[in-house]
Order: sequence, then structure tokens, then C-alpha cells
Amino acid sequence: MRERAREALAGREAWVVGGAVRDELLGRPVVDLDIATRDPAAAARAFARRSGGAPFPLSERHGAWRVALPGERTVDFTPLADGIESDLATRDFTVNAMAQPLAGGDLVDPFGGRRDLGAGVLRAVAPGIFEADPLRLLRAVRLEDELGLRLDAETERLLVGCAHLVWRPAGERILGELRRLRPAGWARARELGLVPDNPRFDRLELVDSPEFRLVCGLGERLLELPISRGLERYARTLLQAEPPPDRSPRSIHRLRRRTEPWTLEALAYVGAPGDLADLVREARVRDRRRPLVRGDELGLPPGPEVGRLLELIEEEVAAGTITSREQALELARRRAR
Repeated sequence: MRERAREALAGREAWVVGGAVRDELLGRPVVDLDIATRDPAAAARAFARRSGGAPFPLSERHGAWRVALPGERTVDFTPLADGIESDLATRDFTVNAMAQPLAGGDLVDPFGGRRDLGAGVLRAVAPGIFEADPLRLLRAVRLEDELGLRLDAETERLLVGCAHLVWRPAGERILGELRRLRPAGWARARELGLVPDNPRFDRLELVDSPEFRLVCGLGERLLELPISRGLERYARTLLQAEPPPDRSPRSIHRLRRRTEPWTLEALAYVGAPGDLADLVREARVRDRRRPLVRGDELGLPPGPEVGRLLELIEEEVAAGTITSREQALELARRRAR
């Protein structure tokens, strides 16, 4: 990506900035590039022609453009108005406030980001970074989590003082940061007062899933964010889940009817004993057998009543009270409305 950008922007002032410089110094894979240049729109189009990517405006307000490439890689082009050092002064943390000339040359590091990387420190570029963009509150925790860094004392003091601003950014941006947190990152966010003290918080390590951690970490607060319909169904299923009253096949069946396909996650969320998960797995294996009857064999017109009777038959099969097609049809005849 860098070589193609160098060819496309030959003769223009352009700098590789931010995370790409940081990750290269850390020996991490560089997946995305952020290039500061005088005319981001023209630069993006020139790079897209050479790379075959798709250019589009990323922020009309700030004049940034993005080129999307195969493999979910991106190259962002941001405005360079008053020189590279002025640009770096607007960044969040010193480790993200470094730049290298796209054409090649020495590292520009006015705030000591390379030194902080070596010391494992995450330090604010300026005291007002969190007021300028409160999403940086969560980004600080995420960078600690991903890069193995630690906030210096002054930056942590600034963060805690601005923790009340954490819900101000757009919900999509908040979700983007929270999805990337691992359990240790969630614990750090709670320690710093950035997420609510949900009573299920201590269970977020039980399932290795960003969605499960979102529910455990935020609880009902998750439903206030602009989540997808699928995530909303998943969250409501877990939030409303209750352990079965006993280990009987009938209780396991009713639990599954309320919570599948997420019954195992629901059991983890409510803190149910591990042997219940084994019972659920055994019940799922039994599900693969051919049903005793089909809806069109009940002798009723299509509609809700057919579904109700089939559910009734399924429960009695799970409970072991009926085992044959004849018994299933007899039950349907007796219980039909």
C-alpha cells in the first residue's frame, strides 16, 4: 500500500502518520495507512486509480477521504493545513503523534512518542484531548489492551476527570471501540469509571465473543446504542434469561425454546452450573432425529394452532411422555382447540 501511495503522490507533500508509524516501530502488522497531505480528495482519487480501490469522503466536516481495498484494508487521506508538526499536535497520544515522509526520510516525533513506546507508556499529547473528542476515553483503554501500554499518571488523571463524557460520541463509534476490548480491557474500563458496574460483569470471560462481552459489560445500557437487530435479539435473550427450575428434560426444553440458538451463552450469563450446558448439548443431538409428525399430518388448516400443537408435541417428546407417531396424533386430537 505504501509503495502504491508513494507512486500515486509523487511530487506532493505527504506524510504517513499515526497508527501505521506506531505499529511499524512495534513490529506489528500494518493493515491500514493514514496519510496527511494538502489535498486529500485528489490524493485519494490518484491512489484509487493506481490501486483499484474505491475512494469516498470519510468526513465532509474535516475533509478526510478513504480508499477501501480488498481484505478490509483501508488508506485514509487527511488534510495537512499548517505543516506536519501542527498536524501532530492535534493527535491524541504521543505514540500516535509521529510521522514519516511518504517518500522516505527521518521520523518526525515532536512529543517523544518513540520514547514512550519503548517505556510502555500511553501519554496525552495535550491536556484537552478528551474534551476535544471523548471517544479517546475508550480508545485509551483499547490501546492499553491491544498494545500492552499503560497510561501515565497525569493522563490517567485527565481521563478520570472526563469519564462523564464517555457516552457523548456517536453510538456507532462507541460500539467500534468496545467491540475490540478483551476481558482485561473491559476490566480496565470499569476501573476507570467508563462503563457501568453491571452485576454480570464478572462473567464476561466465560464466552469468547465480543457480543457476549458487550452484554455482560453494559447490561441494559447496550440497548440504548444503535445496535443491529440481530445483536438486539441476542442481548434481549440473555438479559431476560433465567436458570431452569430443575434439570428435567421438560425444563431444559422450555429453556431452549426461550433462548435458542444462544442457550449456552444464556446459561453462562446467568451463572448456571456447567452440567446444564451438557444437558443442552444432549438435547440438541436429539433434535436431529426426524420429528414424529409434520404439521400437514394434523388434519388442521395452516395457522397458529398447528404451530402451537407442534410445540406441545415437541415438549412432550423432550419430556419422554410420548414416543410414537400415534401418541403424538392422539395428543394433538385431545388438545386441539
